[in-house]
Formats: sequence, C-alpha cells, structure tokens
Amino acid sequence: MSRRVPLGEGETARTACARGVLRTGVDEKTSALLPAAALVERVGWCADLVSGMVSALLAEHWNGPDVDVLASGEDAGCRKLPSNAWMALRRLGWTVAPSEGIRANDRIVRMAQEQAGRALRSAKWRADLTAGVLAAWPADPARRAPDEWDAVREAVPGGQHLPGSAIKSRTRQIAVFAGKYGRLPVDVFELEAAPRTARMLLLSACDGQQATVERHESDPGRALLRVQLPTRPDPRSYRDWTWVACPIMLPPTIPPSAVLHLPTLRIHQGRVRADLAFAHPVPRTRRTGHTVALGVDWGLTTLLSAGAARLHDDGRITGLGAGGMFRAAGVLAKQHRLRRLSEHLHAKANHYQRLTGGIAEHPLSAKRQLLTDEIRRVGDRRSNLNDALAGAAARWTVDQAIAVGATVIYAEDLRSMEARGMGRTMNTRLSQTVRGQIVDRMRHLAAEAGIAVVTVPARNTSQHCPQCLVPLRHRKAPDRPTTPGWKWAVCGSCGWQGDRDQGAWMRVAARGLTHQAKTVTERAGGGMVIRAVVDTLEAKAVVIPNTAKTSRARSKTGPTRRQTERPAPRRRRAPSPTGPSGLAGKRPEGHAHTGRTRLPRAADRHQDVTTISKHTTDRPHRPRGAVLGAGFHLHAHATRPRWEDPEPDTLRLAWGRSADQRR
Repeated sequence: MSRRVPLGEGETARTACARGVLRTGVDEKTSALLPAAALVERVGWCADLVSGMVSALLAEHWNGPDVDVLASGEDAGCRKLPSNAWMALRRLGWTVAPSEGIRANDRIVRMAQEQAGRALRSAKWRADLTAGVLAAWPADPARRAPDEWDAVREAVPGGQHLPGSAIKSRTRQIAVFAGKYGRLPVDVFELEAAPRTARMLLLSACDGQQATVERHESDPGRALLRVQLPTRPDPRSYRDWTWVACPIMLPPTIPPSAVLHLPTLRIHQGRVRADLAFAHPVPRTRRTGHTVALGVDWGLTTLLSAGAARLHDDGRITGLGAGGMFRAAGVLAKQHRLRRLSEHLHAKANHYQRLTGGIAEHPLSAKRQLLTDEIRRVGDRRSNLNDALAGAAARWTVDQAIAVGATVIYAEDLRSMEARGMGRTMNTRLSQTVRGQIVDRMRHLAAEAGIAVVTVPARNTSQHCPQCLVPLRHRKAPDRPTTPGWKWAVCGSCGWQGDRDQGAWMRVAARGLTHQAKTVTERAGGGMVIRAVVDTLEAKAVVIPNTAKTSRARSKTGPTRRQTERPAPRRRRAPSPTGPSGLAGKRPEGHAHTGRTRLPRAADRHQDVTTISKHTTDRPHRPRGAVLGAGFHLHAHATRPRWEDPEPDTLRLAWGRSADQRR
C-alpha cells in the first residue's frame, strides 16, 4: 500500500497526529485474547528493551564532538547523512546491542537508534546557545548592558532574531552552576546531564517485518495494528516473539481519505496509548497576497481579543466589525487555584524531605510519598486544563477567521515577553499563561482551512493609536477620564478611544497586512513570522474608520426652543390611602409616584459594554437606585418583610384611645 497522499492543484500534504487507545489484542500464534492488562505488560517489556539501549547510546555519545558530527550532516567521507536518525547513526558506526542473553531483531535496535538520534540532534541548539552565552559572559549576569546584549547575540548562531527570554534563562542556569561550583561550565554537556529516556516504541522506524497498520475496508473509523511483542521480559530466542493484532477505533478528527502511518506506542496511566500519525491533502497556505486578515492580541483580563481588517486596492485598511473577545476568567481562576495548591504541596514535601534526611525508614517518609502522589495528580489536572484552554482558544480564533473569510491570522509574538511591574501574583500568572501552546494549536487547526498563521512583533501595538499612530493616554475606565490606568485608551490627536485590547488587534492586523512581504518561514519549526518592523511600511499601517465624520447642516437662525419635560402618564396621580397593616390590609390601587427628579447616573458616551468602573476607596461607586432601595432595576422596588419591623397601626391605636375615653 502506498503511503503517498494524492494531491490536487493548490493542495499540499499535511501530517498530523491523533490519540488512540489499544484496549485489547489477539495473539496470532495461540489465538488467545489479550486483555488490556496483558497488552500493557507485553508492550512494557518491549519498551524496557528499547529504553535500555537508548540510555547506553546517550551515555556514550553525550559530548560535544559527537553531537557536532551528527548535526553537521556529513560523515567522515564527506557524504551526506540520511535524514532518518537511525540510518545516520549506522552510517557513523554508532551501534548498540541488547543485553547479553537477550534476543531481539534488528527493528528493535532501529527504534532505539532513532530515539537516541533525535535526542542528540536536538542537543545541538542548546549547545550552540550555551557556548555563545559563555563566550560573551556579562559582568553582571542579572543585568546586561546594551553592548553586552549585542555581543551575546553575535556569539549565538541566529541570535539577532532569538528571543531575549531564551538568553536570560540560559544565563540564569549558568549562574546557578557557577554559584554552586565556583566556576563556569565548559559546555552544555557539563551543565546538563544526559536526557531521561522515555518508555515508548517509535514504530515509524520499523518496516512490515515488525509492525503494520491497515484501515478497515468497509468501516473507515476502524484500523488494525499488527506488531511483534515479546512473551516474556527477557526473550531468549525468536520464539519468544509473537505477532499481536490490536484493533483501533480511529477518532473522528482523522478524515476517511487520510493515509495512516505507523504510530508511536507508550504506556500512560495503565493504558497503551497510540499516537496515530496520518496525512491528508489541505489547501496550500500563502505568505503574501492577503487582503482580509484577522488580528489577535493577548490581553491581561481577556485572554484573546480578535478582529478582522481589509486591505483595499488603493492601500487603505479598514476594520470589519467591532471584533470580539475570548474570556476565560473561570478557567484561569481555577488554574491559579491549582498553581497555589501545587506550590503549597511542594513546600510541605520539601519540609518533609529536610526532616527525613533522605532516610527511607523514617516515619515521615510515608507522608512525603503521599504528598508526592498528590503533586503528580495536581500537575496532571493543570496539564489537562491547559490543553483544554489552548484547544478552545485556538478553535475560537480559527472560527472567527473562517467566518470573516480571512486567509491569514496575525498574532503577537510574545516569546520575549517578561511580566514585570505588575506585582508578584500577576507576574506569575502572566508567565504561566499557555500562549505558546495556543499558537501551536492555532497553526494546527488553521492549516486544515488553508489559513496561514503569522506572528508579528508586539512592540507598541497597545501604546499607539490604530488610526494615527500617536501615543495613547491610558485611563482607568471610560467614565473616569482623569484617573490613570491601563484598560481604556484615549487618543489626544484624532479623538479615537476604546478598549486597549480592541485597539491592539487593529494595530496587529494593520502591521501584518503592510509587512506581509517581509514574512519568512523559520527553518526550525516551519512557522511563519515577521521579524522586524520597517518604518516606511509602519507609517501605512493605519486603520481608517468606515464612516467618516460629517458636520450636520443647520439652516435655522435661532436657538432651539427648550422642551418641558412631561412625566410618563399614570393610572392615578396620587396613591391610594394607606390601609391598616396586617392580613386584613387592602392592596393599593394604581402606581405611586417614586418622586424621582432625574434618572440614576447612566453611562456617558465613554462607556462601553466591556468596561465597568472598579470599586475604590477614594471614590466609591454608589448608584442612586441602590441607595433608594430600587435594587438592580429602576422599576423593581424591594420592600421590607412585614414580620421584621411591623409598623404601628395608627387607626387601631386611635380606636383604642376613644374606647378608653368612653369607658
């Protein structure tokens, strides 16, 4: 069966991955049904054999010269190395074998070489970054001077476009090593130990003699995976390996016409997970030639703010609608609660660790183990919550782009953002937001519709006016134009005002449309990015209002006659007389006057549906309706229950006094 995807005009092949579960299997040699527990056991035996060989390869070649040779792409004879990691390791002569007495076929060794080769290739970038930071080590690691920043970017390959956060994190790691040992490390291989080996089976490095996968002919939602697995943890001969057929229910995200590839098997929470790779045709994305774009801005209180803009033939840029916001206050609040719980559990576990001193027989060791298990469970909950939030936010963004007919999504590039100056709690929340994960999910979903996702520089997107590029004045709220803040933006030049995030997505969309000729594709991740802002193009990145301001023609010669206010018509001009209180009372007729001379303070022209004033101690917010007992509505008046403070019955008191006088 061919694994090539048939493509049409304007299409490209897209490779994606979906999760599946192996719930049962059939041993083809004995025709025995393997339950889930037996299948987990046999996959685990095979994964242990592979991980043992991977650890041996990493321990032998975790050094600078070997990593440089593998990353150079050429062998000793100046021949180009294959793209497959296992083939490249065999060309270099880096072989490995199972333990003595263990018999495994060559495909098991291939999986070990493929996994080790991928880990060694990924270490090249960290090695170059660490070498560049060490070569331009600053006088003060906590604060680099401008010339020191230029020096370290020149020393790091591709450092001109590298986020500053990556350089800072590597500098902190080296500073910790220097504080512990009193010297700088030689390279990253002294700074970091060999990576841990994951227990998984990369079946993509195998062929039909080890594993096959076929889709069901009549039911496209099912597939059959056949793989050779050991029957004992230490197979002594090839008779200890048998074929196991495992049916797989394909998730609905895999199209019926997709071509399936061999999956990766791993054990997670007592189940065998299968990461199913598949390829299918999708529309080809473009770097340039976009006329309708969706701008996405990251907010503090609102996770995402997005809106569409159109580039006209004459170079004008206009907005399409007012945009929208993706609010996830409830999910973020739960995420922050779990973060605080995790920090509390870590603090208790570290305290128990200090008390026990690492002694396994200590009475507190059992409590520390309970805390460790709870920390793992809280971490899983946080990971699941982040995955759900990233998926929902990316799905919302792509749906907005499809609805407006956009061919590109421009998002802020916040890889170098560092949260500072907003308090310890807010800085931590911003630093742990899943922005990078949202962008990855966004690229994944947008590729299905042929929509490109491009990151643009985020500098001054929230500081400048989207209509005239003049610096904005930020205020607390629209109804408090004199109180400094950050949520509401007002332009003193053109008069534009609006939510800070709403103006930011206009700036992002306009900057992307004007700089789309500067879009490049990164070699590492394959993502599209605009790396720098050009002043001549930035001057054209203004959003022109759809409706121009016009002055109203006045033909009259005198002032307008003042209109007298007429109250709303009432059924009765006066309320009914107050009846005796109690169960025998009479309900008043008609409506009584409320005595209002004016309505409660309403929102002025600066008020928007997404902004409210915050309660402060210097200027408390006290609506007149609440003061008068009107409740949440002008016409909903709450009265006190009659059983709380009964009013004296004046009529009965008068009759009582007259009766006493008659006696």
